[in-house]
Formats: sequence, C-alpha cells, structure tokens
Amino acid sequence: MENTSTPTHCPYCALQCGMTVTPLPQGGAEVSERPDFPVNRGALCGKGRTAAQVLSPAVRLTTPLVRSGGRLVEAGWGEALDLIAERLGRTRREHGADALGVFGGGGLTNEKAYALGKFARVVLGTSQIDYNGRFCMSSAAAAGTKAFGLDRGLPFPLEDVPRTGCVILVGSNLAETMPPSLRFFTELRENGGTLIVVDPRRTRTAEQADLHLAPRPGTDLALALGLLHLVVAEGRTDEGFVRERTTGWEEARAAAMAHWPEYVERITGVSVPELRQAVRMFCEPESAMVLTARGPEQQAKGTDTVGAWINLCLATGRAGRPLSGYGCLTGQGNGQGGREHGQKADQLPGYRKLDDPAARRHVAGVWGVDPDSLPGPGRSAYELLDALGTDVRALLLMGSNPVVSAPRATHVEERLRSLDFLAVADVVLSETAELADVVLPVTQWAEETGTTTSLEGRVLLRRRAVAPPPGVRSDLVVLHELAGRLGVEKGFPTDAEEVFGELRRASAGGPADYSGITYRRLAEENGVFWPCPETPEVPEAPGGREGPEGLGEPGAPGDPARPAGAAVHPGTPRLFLDRFATTDGRARFVAVAHRAAAEEPDGVYPLLLTTGRVVAQYQSGAQTRRVAELNAAAPGPFVELHPRLAARLGAAEGDRLAVVSRRGRAVAPARITTAIRPDTVFMPFHWPGEGRANNLTNPALDPTSRMPEFKSCAVRVEVLGREE
Repeated sequence: MENTSTPTHCPYCALQCGMTVTPLPQGGAEVSERPDFPVNRGALCGKGRTAAQVLSPAVRLTTPLVRSGGRLVEAGWGEALDLIAERLGRTRREHGADALGVFGGGGLTNEKAYALGKFARVVLGTSQIDYNGRFCMSSAAAAGTKAFGLDRGLPFPLEDVPRTGCVILVGSNLAETMPPSLRFFTELRENGGTLIVVDPRRTRTAEQADLHLAPRPGTDLALALGLLHLVVAEGRTDEGFVRERTTGWEEARAAAMAHWPEYVERITGVSVPELRQAVRMFCEPESAMVLTARGPEQQAKGTDTVGAWINLCLATGRAGRPLSGYGCLTGQGNGQGGREHGQKADQLPGYRKLDDPAARRHVAGVWGVDPDSLPGPGRSAYELLDALGTDVRALLLMGSNPVVSAPRATHVEERLRSLDFLAVADVVLSETAELADVVLPVTQWAEETGTTTSLEGRVLLRRRAVAPPPGVRSDLVVLHELAGRLGVEKGFPTDAEEVFGELRRASAGGPADYSGITYRRLAEENGVFWPCPETPEVPEAPGGREGPEGLGEPGAPGDPARPAGAAVHPGTPRLFLDRFATTDGRARFVAVAHRAAAEEPDGVYPLLLTTGRVVAQYQSGAQTRRVAELNAAAPGPFVELHPRLAARLGAAEGDRLAVVSRRGRAVAPARITTAIRPDTVFMPFHWPGEGRANNLTNPALDPTSRMPEFKSCAVRVEVLGREE
C-alpha cells in the first residue's frame, strides 16, 4: 500500500469529488486529480487538495482519552470501551432505554450510519437517535417526499445541468461551498442557457448569474408564490402536464393567486420587473430546473418554501421530463445516504419509515429480532440536544460537532455539559469532544473503505489508501466492541463490505433500494445511482424509466453474487420520467401561503442575521481549521454589512462588532461590502469562541422537517472599537 496510488473520493461535501491518494515515502500522503470521475473531472477545491493533511498524527487523535480529575488523559482501548459500556448500561438500568441518546453525522459512511442506527435500536433499545444531517436538507426531503413520493437530492445527474435552458438556483453559494460544480453552470451559460440566482447577498455565485434576485432573508416562500402567480396570470402554465401528471393544482393555484406581484415586492424587496423577468427566463426555454440549498430550507417554514418552488416546476411542466426538474444540493459528504439507512429518528434502512409495520417486519427479519422490540420514532436533532441532561442522561456521539454547528449553540453546550455521561468518537479533538468523558480516536476517509451517496444519488466506493496510525480503530470496531460488552455478541461485523451486504438486504424493496449494488460494481462503474434493486424484473424502479440517449448502462455482469447470465439492474440516474413515486404515479401540488419568519426585526433587534460558509472552511471547521493553508485563507469569523448600515452605526472596516440576538452574542471584525442588503448582516459559522455565529441563531423548528431556522433571526449590532 505504501507505494500505491488509490482512486477514492473527497471527505468533505456531497459532490464527493474523485481524487487519487498516494502515500509518500517520508510519511503522510498527497492528493492528486482524478479526471475520470464525471462530477469534478479532476478539479478540486482547496479543501480537497489539502485533505491529506488531516491524516497527520500531529493534528488528529491517536489514542483514547478518559476524563480524570477534570481533564482528559490518555487511556487504553479496553479501559475506554469498558467505561462506555458500563455507563450506558447503568443509565439504561436506572433510567430506562430512552435515557440513552445517540447522535450521528452526515459524514459517516453508509455502513457506519447503518450500524449506528442498528446499534441504537437493537443494542441500546432507545428511540433517541438523530444526526446533524437534520440541519442539512431535511426540509427539501420532506417537500420532495410530499410532492414526488421519493426524496433524492437530485433526480438527475449534474451533467444534465449544462443541457437545460434555465436554472433557478435558490439559496446556494456553490462557488464557495462546492467550487468544482460551478463549471456545470458556466457550461450552461456557454450553451445558451441562463442562470438565475436567489440570494440576499451578491455572492461569488450570484456574480455569475444572468439575473440576481436578492430577497430579504426568510421571504423565499413569498418569492416562489409570486413567480407562480405570474406564471398563471401570463398564461404560462402547462395545462396538459398538470392535467395528466399531477393532482392538487386548483388549491395550489388559488393559494398562489393571493400573492400578487406588488404584494410580493413589498415582502421580499424584489421588484416587479425582476419578478417578470425571472418568469420569462424560466418559462421560455423548453426545459428548466430549480435547485435549492440551505437558504430556503433552513427556515421554520422550509418545507413549505421548497414545496412552493416545486409547485413552480410542476405548473410549468418542468418536472418528470428530460433536462427538467426540482433538485436539492445536499451539503454534507454523506448527507443523502446518512438519512437513508437508519440514523435519522424516524427512519429504518432503505429510507423506510420507522412507524410502518411492514418496514419494521422487513428490517427486523434482517436483524433477527422481534419487530415489536424496535422502538418507535424519537426526537429530532435539536430536540434531542435540548433534552440532554434531563430526559436523556447519557449520549454516544459519532462524527458531529454540535457545540459549533447547532442553533442556539450556547444552550446546546450547556446541555452537553449537563449530561451524566458523554462519549465521542471522532477523528480530531473537536470542541464537542473536549467536553466528553471518553473520546475514541477513529479512522477517517482515506484510512478505511466504505460507501457514500452523493448529492446525485450516486452510491460511491471510498477506498482505503493509507494505514491509520497505530492505536486508531474504525467506528465499526467501536460498535462491535460495545455491542459485545452490552450483551449482543453477533450482528455487528467489523468489515465494511460485510456490513454493506447486510445493508443491501435491509434496503431491498424500500424507496432507497441498494440491493443490486455491490462493491465490485461501484469500483467498476464509477458509482451506481439508487434505486437499484437486485433483479430487474420490474424495470421501472420508483420514478420510472431510464433517461434519454441510452443512459443507464448495465452494470457488472460478472458479479460473482449473480448466477451466470443473470441481468443486472443499471441503477436509476434519472427519476420520474414516466411516473412519480406516488401510489397513482402523479406528483402532488401542495397549497402553501407566505408567513413571516419565526422572528422578525423590532425596535430592540432591528436587523436580520443570515449565516453561511466560506470557501476555505467546511461546516464546523473541526478538520479544516487544522490545515494551515486553509486558515491563512480564512483565519476567522467576520460580520458582513452594507456601507449604509456601517455609516449609520459608525463602523469602519475591521472594527470589532458585537452581534446580539435574544439567544446570545458573537463578536467579530466588520467586513463592509455592497454585496449584502442594508437590512441584513452575514456571519460564517465555522468558528468556536466569541465569534461563534450559532450563539445567535434561532432553534424555531419547521413543523414537518424539524429543521431549525438558521437562515434568519433578529439581531442588533454594536460597535466595540478597532480590531487590534
């Protein structure tokens, strides 16, 4: 292995860019381009290029830590695992199974997410499991399931984007969050298509747009409804598509017609001429797409907001057709697969619902347990964190850093500190791990083999490229060892391919059917799109036939698990082309109406805060903040504000500003720019300490998705003085 270059995938965002990792003779490894992978075609952002630096023992955990005398000290694996098992077992005996919590991460492989969900329900018997992916695209998932009967981030490959006529990109700054994807949108414009970007800020992505709409934060729902109103008023609906392939149009149309352009202009700040221009650009080509990201989704009305954008697609016939449709740009590396296989509070593997008796019977049969022994749905992510120290007394956490990433972070940190017991398995000593009673050092992307599922719904094989440092074990070994100590001797293998084989059986027949996918196929085919059932007797997997131009080539006919001559399902790159995944095959309009954000500005908190990412850091920054090159490019937090607001406050570039909400306070230097609305300030959320943006954010939850309202809250800004 020491002298072998291994093709694999990036550990960060949901593009899962292809790369090659090569161990170096002097130690460490280097990352190089991999042009054969179609999503990035060799391009890598700075985070991907420097990913191997986090493999260094100098920046990552290499030995278990146990709290003693108020501080974390080195310990052996046996001691650490024994302590976790003893404390989890004692908590269950004294307080019941639901006093145990499990919190996962959207960066865990499919195998780890599957094993973690199984561990929670079979070994611990707790319903209290969720993961940080709840903060990613849960609103889009809920809206997509309502409308189409199935949630997959993109219902088509990214390679379709340059071939469509128009894309409306809502609340995504992909030029910074997933830079290699920008080429698809550049090619769209080179091919004569147009790009509309909806964002309160004029981001690097918005600068590429043919039309930039800058609505007030929290008003994306009104904007979508105003566009649909104009579609109807201007006679641009596709009546044939609506009649033949949808239901619920009359109610949705009536709701939209209450949002006339001048009313929407007052709510959003987007002018009527801009609204009309957007409708014209979207409707005149033969094909078009709407893609959303965290902007419209991370709201207390995120499900309705995404539903309104889906309604726009359905009313214009821009769904279920080649080169058209609604899609969500998933954020975390395995945010898609992470919720498909059981670490979400209400789901079982294969994207089955936990409260569905048939789903419980199927999965329980694979697991060899009584269906009645499986707990029901538990709390969502924020609600679980909020219950720590009261209803939930002990927590096992894998691959997440909620001290930085959760809304109302000061409160969440207090809840974590109030636990009777906290165990964390992670690659680095994150801010959350620093609070733990036991910390376990676990393997990361290039040190292990496993699968992830990209934003396209493409299941990928990430291969082991280097050996982990001595003393580091995989999460699968951790779960195996803990299960044995807690009385479950079988059912938790440590080999990832064996776990994937069980996942295939558990997912078979479910909405996210992986049963026809094998490691061999993933290696040979550059990934396989789900659903992919084991046998292709029913060629129309949920969502209908394969796409145009011969796409969806057969997979690996030489798979040893198949009889000689057996056909292989090709996977499903394009969904919904013949029918939607509903019982009657029709898409569902959902009637929605604008409502205010959970928290609007007032005399005490007169401004709006919105949050997001910068190109050189990733999520809570737990890993990227350990890379010198990335820290040099983005050394710390800042407060972005418009010159008019700065003048009113008496603030100059670089001044220390305190941003204050009803939940807390964050301090960072001023960055003055005309790229933001005068009524809005922006902070990135990658840093802990006094600049922690999530001290401020609002945990008000969407009633369907349970997504917190990260993207809009009322604040005031105070000038503290010049940054020294």
